[in-house]
Amino acid sequence: MNFTIGRGFGRKMMRGLRTALSLLAPSAWKSVFGAPSYAGKSVTATNALTLSTVWACVRLVSGTISSLPFMVYQDGAGDSRAVYKAHPLYALLHDSPNADQTALDFWQFMCVSLELWGDAFARITRGRGGKIVALTPLRPEAVQARRTIDGPIRYRFTDGGQAFDVGQDEMFHVRGFGGSPLGGLSTLAFGRHSFGLAMATDEAAAQIYKNGLRPSGVLTTKDNATLKREQREDLYKYVVEPFAGENNGRPLVLEAGLTWQAIEMKAGDAQMIESRQFSVEDGCRWFGVPPHLIGHTAGNTQLGSSIEQQTLGWLMFGLRERLKRIEQAIMKQLLTPAERLTITVEINIEGLLRADSAARASFYSQLVQNGIMTRNEVRRLENLPPLPGGDDLTIQSNMIPAGKLGEITSTGSEAARRSMMDWLFPEGLPALKQKENA
Repeated sequence: MNFTIGRGFGRKMMRGLRTALSLLAPSAWKSVFGAPSYAGKSVTATNALTLSTVWACVRLVSGTISSLPFMVYQDGAGDSRAVYKAHPLYALLHDSPNADQTALDFWQFMCVSLELWGDAFARITRGRGGKIVALTPLRPEAVQARRTIDGPIRYRFTDGGQAFDVGQDEMFHVRGFGGSPLGGLSTLAFGRHSFGLAMATDEAAAQIYKNGLRPSGVLTTKDNATLKREQREDLYKYVVEPFAGENNGRPLVLEAGLTWQAIEMKAGDAQMIESRQFSVEDGCRWFGVPPHLIGHTAGNTQLGSSIEQQTLGWLMFGLRERLKRIEQAIMKQLLTPAERLTITVEINIEGLLRADSAARASFYSQLVQNGIMTRNEVRRLENLPPLPGGDDLTIQSNMIPAGKLGEITSTGSEAARRSMMDWLFPEGLPALKQKENA
């Protein structure tokens, strides 16, 4: 799905939004054209994504979540549960939610919508018996949620130039930060002043280097004498041009009283660079992403003493909330009340370990050695065939209760002694003594 509004926006998009946009809903117009910021810049999804910080943060969050496997589990005997591939939602959430997208494409679109607009919408298509057969994502700025007089929430949107007004049973709605039944809070709307300032700073820096006089140094004459026209032309021809561009850095030989003075960076220019660095950190705060995860490591001292600790902190405090928000929306809106008693939908965060072989091996080793998983269960996760005897839970023998230490140790020592005697005297010690006496 393309998030860029192209040239045909004036006609095609306006026809598609004619019901969602009205004089009675000015907030819908702001979501499309963007509200002005203090810096005078209108912030929309299109121009906000031109900021490298916004692009990197949104791509990191949406890419991480969409790459994780969405699993459907069914409760079994006792407290056990197993993957429920036969459930209709499994194929939709894990493999492909509609005819056009893979699961990764769909969930990335939904996560981008959540990060920028604070809402993610997908139209629910049902088949026989109310079975969900497809989830089709919708652009959030084209959907208007409202509560009717009777109480239920309804959604207005356009698709293919046709206007729709559907209820909650036909709309999958993941709400972002804020908790309102009608929708979450938009990062673009509340952070428009920060993003607008970053845009203005980038534009000012570009204009300086595009139109400003930015020489690297100054050639001066003795006693500030004025050059004649021929002298000035010769100076550019034989001194300035030969030492510019690719020849920059070559030794410069001056004569006839010419001197060279290099121009250092002014304090104002240095402050502009610092301002652009601050805009990166400010943007990361709006999205709750550690700066080092998008390549900004300057002054990186928060949330731990190492990059690894900061990454783990983001997984615990930044990513987990987003995952639970999606999981609970699926459970509440796509499962019936009866199904919620025995069926659970979870996003398997262990999928992140696929990129770290050492961490994955250590994780499996701990589970197997403590009797939590069998060897065949681990092999199944690694797409390996089962082995004979691999379905038994194993526990390290040196992990024994403290109260049984003496008993188990003495029993084990006696068993070891008997085994040694049987190896030394296979005929038995009494039989050996009788043979010697004879």
